[in-house]
Amino acid sequence: MKEEASFLTEPTPLSTLKELYKKTLFKKTLFGIFLLIFLFLAGCISLLVGSGVFNPFTLFFSQGEYSGLIFKLRMVRIGSAIVAGASLGLTGAIMQTVLRNPLASPFTLGISHGAAFGASFAIIVLGAGKFHASITAGLSISSYFLVVLFAFLFAFLGTLLILFLSFVRNLKPEAIILSGVALGSLFTSATMILQYFGEDFQVAATLFWTFGDLGKAGLQELKIMGFFFLILFPFCLFLSWKLNALLWGDEIAQSLGIEVKKLRLISLLISAFLVSVCTSFLGIIGFIGLISPHIVRLLIGNDHRFLLPYSALTGALLLTLSDLLSRIILSPHTLPVGVITTFLGAPLFFILLIRKNRSF
Repeated sequence: MKEEASFLTEPTPLSTLKELYKKTLFKKTLFGIFLLIFLFLAGCISLLVGSGVFNPFTLFFSQGEYSGLIFKLRMVRIGSAIVAGASLGLTGAIMQTVLRNPLASPFTLGISHGAAFGASFAIIVLGAGKFHASITAGLSISSYFLVVLFAFLFAFLGTLLILFLSFVRNLKPEAIILSGVALGSLFTSATMILQYFGEDFQVAATLFWTFGDLGKAGLQELKIMGFFFLILFPFCLFLSWKLNALLWGDEIAQSLGIEVKKLRLISLLISAFLVSVCTSFLGIIGFIGLISPHIVRLLIGNDHRFLLPYSALTGALLLTLSDLLSRIILSPHTLPVGVITTFLGAPLFFILLIRKNRSF
């Protein structure tokens, strides 16, 4: 009788699963709330601290130069960090899933190399680079729109070529990655040829452009990046269930009625487009798209309903903090944020590799 009573009082497996699901859902939701809080705090600190430190009361309630400094410079810079970081983190998570490679990142398909070649072509061949006689004026890019346009075209069209070949030839994810590496090497060689025949100030201009720098973006650039992110982000969330199925393998995903080939193509097209937009405006910013998904996976797992938005938030947080460091390390001088992300991203990635299981 005691055994029967204990059997009746024990929860059924279904109720146990429901409780476990509720606890897991609560933890994941709490993690997202903490990310939002940390991102808000990082943005506030970045608003007050930089090459100059300002009193919050003076900034928010004064008129004139301080208010102009906030809204024309730092607010735009923080907004660019959030949008670009979110785009890189989101696309990194998508690429690592659809390519089945934990080392995949937004630059795996040669996007950064294509953008660098496009910018070099505009600066050297089309004459968008300009050198001033005045020492104080120094080097500048005379036609910024031209550089951005060609950087975007070569970044996106190069990736488009790889995806078209993969769709026609039915290439596996490993072959897509190798194609991206080959395309990146081709773009790098072409960029070196352009730099060899360019003038000294043109080569300097191309080098300056490759440094990822949030200061390049103005309000108009921020609006463009934000517009495309807000349009494509909900669509990526719509694909989260299909990406979850893809984790079990192509065969299982196909048995569930998912067109794996089409899913992979659409996902990579969205990723390439978002990264091309950000890279063309800001230059090359490395490691954000690679590290952000790994941090989120380490803490909450592989569920793309949470992985995608939290990777975006983590990328935004990392880039905002990196930009803050770039402005205070050598204050009053400002380092390119791409230097900071690479310098901090490499050891952080090693730490993640050590702590993370070998399986992906």
